[in-house]
Amino acid sequence: MHFLWSLFAPRRPYRYFARLDSAERCLAFKHCQVPPMGDGWVEINEIRPHWLHQPLPVSARLSPRIRRLRLHSALAG
Repeated sequence: MHFLWSLFAPRRPYRYFARLDSAERCLAFKHCQVPPMGDGWVEINEIRPHWLHQPLPVSARLSPRIRRLRLHSALAG
């Protein structure tokens, strides 16, 4: 019965993260519901493979305010 209820329960949206080195170059990507553990992970708006081993564009990062706005609009709709 729990399985049946879980099919209709709202789920957290997936988020995108990039792991950066000390020079702000992208080392890895992750697509998950909660922020990854460890240092160097930043939330980004999308994953683009050509960013690997390159400096992450400033426009790719999500600010905490944008994150809250997206969550609010997802809950309202």
